[in-house]
Amino acid sequence: MTVSHSAHWGVFRAEWEGERLRVTPHPDDPDPSPVLQNIPDAVRHPARVARPAVRRGWWEHGPGPSDRRGHEEFIEVGWDEVLDRLAGELRRVHTDHGPTAVYGGSYGWASAGRFHHAQSQIHRFLSMAGGYTQSVNTYSGGAAEVLIPHVLGPFDAVTRSVVTWDQIAAHTDTVLAFGGMALKNSQIAPGGMSRHVERSAMAAASARGTRFVLVSPLRPDLPAAVSPQWLAPEPGTDAALMIGLAHTLLAEDLHDPDFLRDHCDGWEAFRDYLLGGRDADWAAEICGIPADEIRSLARRLAAGRTVITVAQSLQRAEHGEQPVWAALALAAMLGQIGLPGGGFCYGLGSLAHYGRVRTAVPVPTLARRPNPVRSFIPVARVADMLLDPGGSYAYNGSDLTYPDIRLVYWCGGNPFHHHQDLSRLRRALARVDTFVVHESVWTATARHADVVLPATTTLEREDIGAGGTDALVVAMKPVAPPYESARDDHAIFAELAARLGFAERFTEGRTPREWLVHLWERTEKALANKGFPAPTFEEFWAAGEVTLPTGPDDGGMLATLRDGGRLTTESGRVQIGSAVIASFGYDDCPGHPAWIPPSDPPSARHPLWLVSNQPATRLHSQLDFGATSAAGKVDGREVMRIHPADAAPRGIEDGAVVRLVNDRGTCLAAARVTDEIRAGVVQLPTGAWYTPAADDDPTCVHGNPNVLTRDVGSSRLAQGCTGQLTTVQVEAYVGVPPAVQAHRPPRIRQAE
Repeated sequence: MTVSHSAHWGVFRAEWEGERLRVTPHPDDPDPSPVLQNIPDAVRHPARVARPAVRRGWWEHGPGPSDRRGHEEFIEVGWDEVLDRLAGELRRVHTDHGPTAVYGGSYGWASAGRFHHAQSQIHRFLSMAGGYTQSVNTYSGGAAEVLIPHVLGPFDAVTRSVVTWDQIAAHTDTVLAFGGMALKNSQIAPGGMSRHVERSAMAAASARGTRFVLVSPLRPDLPAAVSPQWLAPEPGTDAALMIGLAHTLLAEDLHDPDFLRDHCDGWEAFRDYLLGGRDADWAAEICGIPADEIRSLARRLAAGRTVITVAQSLQRAEHGEQPVWAALALAAMLGQIGLPGGGFCYGLGSLAHYGRVRTAVPVPTLARRPNPVRSFIPVARVADMLLDPGGSYAYNGSDLTYPDIRLVYWCGGNPFHHHQDLSRLRRALARVDTFVVHESVWTATARHADVVLPATTTLEREDIGAGGTDALVVAMKPVAPPYESARDDHAIFAELAARLGFAERFTEGRTPREWLVHLWERTEKALANKGFPAPTFEEFWAAGEVTLPTGPDDGGMLATLRDGGRLTTESGRVQIGSAVIASFGYDDCPGHPAWIPPSDPPSARHPLWLVSNQPATRLHSQLDFGATSAAGKVDGREVMRIHPADAAPRGIEDGAVVRLVNDRGTCLAAARVTDEIRAGVVQLPTGAWYTPAADDDPTCVHGNPNVLTRDVGSSRLAQGCTGQLTTVQVEAYVGVPPAVQAHRPPRIRQAE
């Protein structure tokens, strides 16, 4: 039997052919993601967690700090035993230390389904249990998520739908893409995506005459089919290049003074900064792009309809707020913000949900319960919090204090993928009393936990796949029974809630199927209220999918600004400069866009930039063992790209094993020698499961770059992740490299 289903990388059909699961993309998807072919291996892979497992030291000696996490064997125990013990531990921590001592980690893309959404389930549970310390913002966009509300407006409202792919195909003359718009990124969406249109939209624009300009150290960050002009500046210098372009617009009177006067605030401070000698020649010295090319590009931007995009990758770096702000200022100077296919667009091409119009009615989602505890951290500061309880830090104009965390509860995420400086993260996790993980497979996070509860995958449960910028809502029907003794997250939390005395409040008396019916009712009523066909849940479930009406492609609040509307910023205008940010007094994020040199540039010891970007063969670290992901490796090892000019003097040949090293760690990878990368730069994508060589050797033999990346905040404004860029040395590996055993379970024995 063929069933409908959805994943972050697309809607698909699934059916069994003997012992093999066959997955085919939705027939209406014009450009389906190859990552879908990782799914068949997910159901019965040996890496699956089969039964509840507990670290031996925690089970035998009780909770407490331990440096044995990640090194010790596990004991398989029964569900009742482990849930009884875990409920008791939650009571102990709440009683002895208060709810702020519980950290609800759960950061990740666990499911395209809206009910069995791990973050929603764990935050609902922990809120009802008395509260918890939570995280804010994301690893992907932390710097921008804090900056953009200050300078433009609510993050989602001014990033997802103001400039659409249809507008670019119809109106745009020049696309200036800082960080590119790689198709591998735009194939991914939180609630799934039924139609991937990015490739065809770029092709249509190119055929009409649109010029694409790629600013990135990596040539594949824009499709070769649109023949982009490739500018490869020194990594991390995009803000300087933008400032040089802005100076040319000002000096040659190519800017729009009327727009700056009528719709912007803080222009004068930025203008004075530009006139302080920050011209194209100044920018050329920093970024390595010739001054004449900078001036020529600025003139092109002013000669027609131009959209300036900033990939999320740019702000995942030290001072990551600056390229986002500088790009906005550059677009404001052109005066095209709010025009169809023009102005500024953050993140276009970084997610499949960007560049689309929203649905005209709400999609089914599980509402979060309010957290009675106000304690929080920026998500990328988790190791700081665990290592420095009571320590102070600055964030978005406030001086805050890290709580003393005793229990970490993670559900639907993998910090050993997301986080930086993994040796530091291991030291941080060694300090807590208890680390609990719901996981379907034995990731490095599961291996470092005290309690591992086996969770079902989306393939083993019913759900509703939906996203606010995709018209198709999908009935996600199970294709297999739960693996061994795995349970869904909702069932696990319901059992814990029963032991803690609030099961009825948590479940509201509903089964998972009854929850799906309940969630659908809101969408059904909204459709009826607007006069659209409103199928019942039973009709939707029988059909397998429903197409929702979409809203207008009208440019949103930025188009309204041009017609006299006001933004939600401090002045109601575009903040080229911000008096509020200036009042914080942060030297790493002043009151207007600025070029701030990096604190860790290449050196004699670490002469190469490392770009640690998103992989093309999987989503983050998900299904790293799948067929598409495995096909992208060499002998099971992740691939590092290096320019011939850097490979030759190091004796590195294509396909050879190499060693990447800096002061934080070491990892091995397979070399790919290519001229599609800037000289002086190497690239190693994230997501290979962290696999240390031995208990006493933290070298990652699989190729996880986060053993090398820096665990510091983007600035005191946002404290965002800076994992995109660091510096390393690379050398040919001598000898026989250790085998990669990332996808084998750890040592496990039965309870006696």
